[in-house]
Amino acid sequence: MIHLQYVSNEATTVKAFLIEHHYSKKSLSAIKQNGALLVNGQHVTVRGSLKVGDILDVYLPKETRSAHLIAYQYKVEVLYEDMMIIIVNKPPYMNTIPSRLHPHESLIEAVYGYLETQQDDSVLHPVSRLDRNTSGIVVFAKHQLFHHLLTNKIEKYYHLLCLNQVKASGNICMPIDRSSNSIITREVSITGQSARTEFQRLHYDVQHNISSVKVKLHTGRTHQIRVHFQAIGHPLVGDTLYGEDQRIDRHALHAYQVVFKHPYTGEMIDLQQPLPIDFSDFSDMV
Repeated sequence: MIHLQYVSNEATTVKAFLIEHHYSKKSLSAIKQNGALLVNGQHVTVRGSLKVGDILDVYLPKETRSAHLIAYQYKVEVLYEDMMIIIVNKPPYMNTIPSRLHPHESLIEAVYGYLETQQDDSVLHPVSRLDRNTSGIVVFAKHQLFHHLLTNKIEKYYHLLCLNQVKASGNICMPIDRSSNSIITREVSITGQSARTEFQRLHYDVQHNISSVKVKLHTGRTHQIRVHFQAIGHPLVGDTLYGEDQRIDRHALHAYQVVFKHPYTGEMIDLQQPLPIDFSDFSDMV
């Protein structure tokens, strides 16, 4: 059972204290059913009182892994890990989670394989996800509460290669919806969900007619970066779903940086991952 400890800095109730620390109603209900709350070592309910200096211990309920996820023995590159979070580098050609076409050997199953070697029985919750052929940083929470605390709190940066010369910088604000004739592809549509992609051109290779671009995601729609860059006339190198370029055998998109405040320690986490070898092999500008 995961144990978190806090020191109260004001007179309040346990419930108000936890809500102030962004605990959700779902988390509070789960703790009430199968967890525990202690104030100065004494069991209390969420209606219990806290004084300045009181110690509140929170024991989170144990979760059960899905029977459909099978631990996969694969050498996972772990970039950061503690009791709440594990952050790894995803290679291309691997699903973040299982799909109908690729039901096993996904990244989440590979991380489960790694956790088994650490005698860690945590249940993983993907906080960020990448398309199968996108490489880079993926964040997993080790409990539903931590997933809730991290949702929409992570700054995500990508590096991409796209066709033609992109302007120096800009924001692409175009709603995205599922394509009317496909269950896979997405398209810019007035009926879609709002989506914003901020970008900065790093370099333009005249010889290859390719721009190297840094991107910050402000929303997380399916295929957002690929759809937005196609829409402005700059499909990604290697993206045959939203373009026709075949100079590399995947779309040239890499999640290279995440920045966030740790939801428990308050520490700023800033992780970067170097570009994959197929980027540098393809062009000498990255």
